[in-house]
Amino acid sequence: MKSLQRRFINISERNPLWSSYACFCEAIKGQKFSQKILSYWFGKLVEKDDYDRSDKKDIISHLLVLNIGAEAGIKQDKI
Repeated sequence: MKSLQRRFINISERNPLWSSYACFCEAIKGQKFSQKILSYWFGKLVEKDDYDRSDKKDIISHLLVLNIGAEAGIKQDKI
């Protein structure tokens, strides 16, 4: 089983200057996590100061696209 939390921690340790949001984006890129998993760990791992709470739904939608990856024919944006 893939561990989003473990991936996030590894990335944040290797990149201490990155925001928690940037680390989260890198951790999910191309991993095909479910929307439920993304939403849960987004709330747990990403600092509240890194995003506007009113935009959370739109951010999760963007993260789903990033999460699916290029194999599905969806262009990935660089963070």
